[in-house]
Amino acid sequence: MVGRAEELSRLLAAVGRALEGRSCAVLLAGDAGVGKTRLLDELAVRATERGVRVLVGHCVDLGDVGLPYLPFVDLLRPVTGEPLAAAGQPALAGLLSGRAPVAVPEQPGGAPADLGRPLPRREPRPLLDDGRLQLFEGVAALLTELAVSTPLLLVLEDVHWADRSSRDLLRYLLARLAEEPVALVVSYRADDLHRRHPLRPLLAELVRLPGVDRLELEPLPDAAVGELVRGLADGVPEKTVDDVVARAEGNAFYAEELTAAGLAGETLPLALTDVLLARVEQLDEATQRVLRVAAVAGREVRHDLVAAVSGLAPAELEAALADAVHHHLLVVSVGGRYRFRHALLREAVLADLLPGERVRLHAAVAGHLTATPGAGTAAELAHHARGSNDLPRALSASLDAAVEAGRAGAPAEQLQHLEAALALWPAVPDAAERACRDHTTLLLDTAAAARRGGELHRAVALLREALRLLGEDGDPVVRAGVHSTLAQALGRIEDQAAAHRESTRAMALVPAQPPSVVRTWAAATHARTSYDVSRWAEGDAAADEALAAADALGLDSAWADTAVSLARVRGFGDRVAVQARLEEALARARRSGDTDVELRVLFNLAVVPYEDGDLAGALRWVEAGLARARELGMEWAFYPAELRHLGVVVRYVSGDWDGSLGLAEELVRVPDMAAHVRAVGLLVQVGRGDPAAAERVAWARGLAARLDAHVLLLLATAGAEIDLAAWAGDAGTAVERARAAVQQVHAYWNYDRLAVVRLVATALAPVADAAAAARGAGDDAAVQRWGAAGEELAAQARSAVEDHVQAIGGYGVEAAAWRARVEAEAARLAGRVAPELWRTAVDAFGYGHVYEQARSRVRLAEALLATGDRDGAAAEVRAAGEVAARLGAAPLRAAVVVLARRGRLPLDLPGARRVVEGGAVFTPRESEVLRLLARGRTNRQIGGELYISEKTASVHVSNILAKLGAGSRTEAVALAAARGLLPAPR
Repeated sequence: MVGRAEELSRLLAAVGRALEGRSCAVLLAGDAGVGKTRLLDELAVRATERGVRVLVGHCVDLGDVGLPYLPFVDLLRPVTGEPLAAAGQPALAGLLSGRAPVAVPEQPGGAPADLGRPLPRREPRPLLDDGRLQLFEGVAALLTELAVSTPLLLVLEDVHWADRSSRDLLRYLLARLAEEPVALVVSYRADDLHRRHPLRPLLAELVRLPGVDRLELEPLPDAAVGELVRGLADGVPEKTVDDVVARAEGNAFYAEELTAAGLAGETLPLALTDVLLARVEQLDEATQRVLRVAAVAGREVRHDLVAAVSGLAPAELEAALADAVHHHLLVVSVGGRYRFRHALLREAVLADLLPGERVRLHAAVAGHLTATPGAGTAAELAHHARGSNDLPRALSASLDAAVEAGRAGAPAEQLQHLEAALALWPAVPDAAERACRDHTTLLLDTAAAARRGGELHRAVALLREALRLLGEDGDPVVRAGVHSTLAQALGRIEDQAAAHRESTRAMALVPAQPPSVVRTWAAATHARTSYDVSRWAEGDAAADEALAAADALGLDSAWADTAVSLARVRGFGDRVAVQARLEEALARARRSGDTDVELRVLFNLAVVPYEDGDLAGALRWVEAGLARARELGMEWAFYPAELRHLGVVVRYVSGDWDGSLGLAEELVRVPDMAAHVRAVGLLVQVGRGDPAAAERVAWARGLAARLDAHVLLLLATAGAEIDLAAWAGDAGTAVERARAAVQQVHAYWNYDRLAVVRLVATALAPVADAAAAARGAGDDAAVQRWGAAGEELAAQARSAVEDHVQAIGGYGVEAAAWRARVEAEAARLAGRVAPELWRTAVDAFGYGHVYEQARSRVRLAEALLATGDRDGAAAEVRAAGEVAARLGAAPLRAAVVVLARRGRLPLDLPGARRVVEGGAVFTPRESEVLRLLARGRTNRQIGGELYISEKTASVHVSNILAKLGAGSRTEAVALAAARGLLPAPR
């Protein structure tokens, strides 16, 4: 090792953290040939010496071939013989054998996929569970078990070539293995990451995770390159050393190749490809043939394939392979395969092949794979068949590869292979016979794969193409199924008007009598899309038809699913009736064996008591649903995730903040699909004043922007952001975030946007504070500006309530409490003292929202103080202080202390008495400076009025900002006003 002491030290520090029982990860970036692999080899040796088990996986560049999870299969291959590798983990065992089974829910009675999943507006929009979460958890569980006895170092090389499923699993593991003795090092070529490279957004997300570090491997300095060259062989002429140093530009691999060429007595070529090929061309023809075969086959190649394709006699083949290994062009991997010592070598050999030779070699490889069962995967065969222009065989292999990818839990690769088959279809005359389906059916299969993989926009395009192929004269039953499926997909990308048009077309194509499976699910879909666009009578009629048809056909799961939709949209206000309907739906779902519908019913059984203010009842159903999910092995499916989300919320509301945060952090380990669970847990961090909250909120905001239509993530993120801004006294940010969230929710959810009332109520608090500060400073323009912004938000909240009441007929206790808060804050915004409004808010939150009731008590105490009711104010402050202490809510506790100090109220709170009774927060001079700051004076003006220098005034201003934690003079005035610290104007 030369010139990499610092980088090796940082990597060994990560290994040290694993030895201490803490997880960590390093993203190792560097250009091709800069020395990443050599550094990782040295790290593996050092880690092994320290008692760490090292597992290494390599990504392979095979062009457009999707070999799902290949680096993880490579990494886990050494442990496949250990009993725990497959114990209780069928998905994992399948992965290690290359055939992972994945349970993809199917509709009873052969209904088209997705047609039985109505999603009423009052339920969250799902990000599809594509069946991989159990597999991901199986890999994580295996690594956790391995790490129990011996800390692990996991090395994944060349992830710039990783398939999408491997990237998803990597993301999952980095979040999931948060508290395990595992160090993960991931290398990639920085120079390969073009602007649209799929690894770029993943890297941007990963570096924000705690415990993830990024290490850039810079080119070696000239002195280190010289040392490297001299160490490669004895007696290297100094002229060669100087030439290599000048030419290598700090690249270790270039340096080695240039040195080898120079020592061979050759004139050093100008281009790198020439440098690499010079090493190849000095070998005999048999060895060069072996290298060409290996280059076409892939970075790793089996001995039998080289033997079959090269056409060399056994003795000649062995000599050629030995020669390639001896010259450090090929190396023998742990599994007995040959691979190029460096990917650049393979690329150079490939680039030197003539087109005809490349086609011939691809054909030979494809022929060997076809004739030798188990010699390779269908994806490899598809790749080589396309490379040899054997399009019929490429079509068949692509379809087989899609099946293998589906079994391996790799929906992205499954979609990739199906789309490859679609692209080949026009060029293969007997495509329908080979595919055992017509073109339209292949389009529908590909659309289903796109939906399972979360590629909803692609699914929409494929479904529309299927409709175009079917034409107006196509089978009406098939067309109805496609229209219904398209409506489902459009609804999930929030195009509600188009979704309703498609479900309307589906209904028109199939008669209601006699009842049929397709018509039943079409009616269920049409009910949902009608509700989405506020066509209530139309939605009710479709739902009634779906229920009746499901009864007639004995489709219990369809009946249960439709009953949930109808109960949630039309059953408001009659909890007993809704509960009975949902319990019947639960019984039918269980009878049908449709576990997805069963879990949906369980989720709604938990939602109903929550909306009625019965937190204990909601929690019981949450726990029952999660227990059932564990029993089914579906803990990470969509509805179990929603049950967890609700469980986090219920615990937060009821004051069990430790339980709420604990449940949220369990779901931190699930990327994207349950990101809203992690985000809603941020409310606890913000409420406790956790210094890490701002960074975590920024993460959630970035993810919400990327996922776009994940409205629950948007709401959770906006709620945490606004609350954070409110405690910081940042009225501008609070208004901006609330306004944007209100607009987005309105665009997505139309009438059902009660959730914005909470966002508006929270945002109005700092806005009213800013208006109060402006009044104190005599800034009428600012008073008017903040008043207008606050009234705009309040109007949005009132509109949301009115629209919801008109559509649904009422709202729950939580919405009533937030509505009361909005009206109380609106009064404070206008400068009115309204203790009766704050008393209403306190009573409304008394249904069980411990924290928000305490916050309302602080405002009530302020209003009571303004009216002279000191005893009443003291009682409210005392009650709020007790809650703040119990929850560990530091910002609320600080607000209680400041109010008690300002009002000279008794407060029996540990550590607070000294603050309340021990004198002013500011010195007398600082109070004078603050008073002038509130009037908008500059430092020079403050100095002139107080007969001090401008520099001294600046020092006082800095002290004030530091004590308030403010970032600007305006923010300091706002914070001081909010906390009752602004001196009265003279």
